[in-house]
Amino acid sequence: MNGIQLQAALRSGRRVYGTCIVSTSPKWPGMIASSGLDFVFLDTEHIPIDRAQLAWMCSAYGALNLAPIVRVPEPDPYLACMALDGGAAGVVFPYVESPDQVSALRGAVKFRPLKGRRLRNKLDGKEELEPELAEYLAGWASGRLMIVNIESIPALEALDEILAVPDLDALLIGPHDLSLNLGVPEQYSHPKFKQAVSTIIRKARAKKVGVGLHFSFGIDAEIEWAKEGANFIIHSSDFFLTKDALGADLRKFKTELGERPESPGVSTPGEAI
Repeated sequence: MNGIQLQAALRSGRRVYGTCIVSTSPKWPGMIASSGLDFVFLDTEHIPIDRAQLAWMCSAYGALNLAPIVRVPEPDPYLACMALDGGAAGVVFPYVESPDQVSALRGAVKFRPLKGRRLRNKLDGKEELEPELAEYLAGWASGRLMIVNIESIPALEALDEILAVPDLDALLIGPHDLSLNLGVPEQYSHPKFKQAVSTIIRKARAKKVGVGLHFSFGIDAEIEWAKEGANFIIHSSDFFLTKDALGADLRKFKTELGERPESPGVSTPGEAI
């Protein structure tokens, strides 16, 4: 999918599938494209990908019709513009807790390259743009998605105001951080966590905004959330999928050959990637 197709699918409620890409190997894009995914999630918040690497990854996956969605390290509109300049089809703002942060992302994604006082006036409803300028900016914004992370109690409390910001394409729930903020760390079947996720899904879909989770801890939970209406599905990552598959194969080797499977190595808990 390109950005325009992904945007239309998210708003209509159609499910779209992606995974987080950690590897910067030039062999990776072609292999990932053969899997049948709709988009890729490139996370520069938790993964050390520099600007040049990010740009070639966006270009490579975009050329293979896998829309590259980039999470920037912090909710900074200038970082969002940098990601878009590098070829991102959409930008995720991490740990958003207020409509003002969403409005800042809107300025970067939907009105790029307009900046400064005129942009602030437009976002605040104090100024209308000339028709020629508005048409020009709409051309720049075509197929560019604005997505925000919902990861905390303050975000839940401000959810109605966040969803009221125009042009929002999707909400991405951060399950690890949300579980911590709710006081039930990594307890993804806890009633408090499940209720919060259900509330976010319900309210987002009522506004025709896409919604989903980046989840690496069990496909059954992802399927249940999809049945509730989640349609922005970011399943695990190349890192965890490779680790899990290799570990399963090694355990099978050792079991079938009469060896004692060793305990798995220490892994990083939570949503490290």
